[in-house]
Amino acid sequence: MSNLDRQATLSVCGGRGFVVAEPVRELLSPRTVKLGESTEVRRLLPNLGRRMVGAWAFVDHYGPDDIADEPGMQVPPHPHMGLQTVSWLHEGEVLHRDSLGSLQTVRPRELGLMTSGRAISHSEESPRPHARLLHGAQLWVALPDAHRHTEPHFQHHADLPTVTAPGLTATVILGELDGAASPGTIYTPLVGADLTLAAGADLSLPLDPDFEYAVLSMSGEAHVDGVPVLPGSMLYLGCGRTELPLRAASDAGLMLLGGEPFEEEIVMWWNFIGRSQADIEEARQEWMTGARFGEVKGYDGGRLAAPELPAGVLKARGRVR
Repeated sequence: MSNLDRQATLSVCGGRGFVVAEPVRELLSPRTVKLGESTEVRRLLPNLGRRMVGAWAFVDHYGPDDIADEPGMQVPPHPHMGLQTVSWLHEGEVLHRDSLGSLQTVRPRELGLMTSGRAISHSEESPRPHARLLHGAQLWVALPDAHRHTEPHFQHHADLPTVTAPGLTATVILGELDGAASPGTIYTPLVGADLTLAAGADLSLPLDPDFEYAVLSMSGEAHVDGVPVLPGSMLYLGCGRTELPLRAASDAGLMLLGGEPFEEEIVMWWNFIGRSQADIEEARQEWMTGARFGEVKGYDGGRLAAPELPAGVLKARGRVR
């Protein structure tokens, strides 16, 4: 999924300076962003004061939206580099096309994982015809320097491992949880899991104390370590936890995101992750005039133009002057 913000700003993310080394309960409120003609998303990362959770660098939550009489998701071809995109649905379908020739419909609780590496472009759209409701999350994982120029590739996994307990079914999207490992390729130690809680569930989930964690609420009423987390909000949990208490007042859906704190500082702008402003400037120029990002074939419409880069020089901690 694209960042369609036409006022995109350069920001520095990652590094130990933003990591909280102990357990905390930091509730993050979303920023509302328009995505195409009819889809509105709630952006949780990057957030004011909280840029990343492990290697997770971008989180959008959208829906449930009634798109019965709407075009639904319509994101034209656009570029990515230096990251992985994770498509995750609770309702509806999304048709993925990319410059490698991939064509895949992603359905609820199936993993669509695109590794951009040095360069890729893709589009996302609701199929025609499409289901009445659309509800899901789009996430990015930053690639470490050793792998950010890897060859781009796309993976689709319809069958993912689960962890069960009374009142809980946890689908492991990426990484490993309680001994169950996703088949999705990762490049840093991390975890992403979809948690389905039944009304009245009261349990603790095992965690890795070396990871930092956050929980995104997708639906229902749930308390995470005693904090009520409403749909479309996210609770940052810090590091140093060996377990996470969960309680559901109703049927609820959550996403657990975690990973080892990302050591490297990265520069993120629009749909690119690099290590310098020069990386970003070069990528933008290549998208506008070159062939580096390839061509998405079959999408009914033109590709997305890059916004203008902000004037000035990128300074430490994401400030642009």
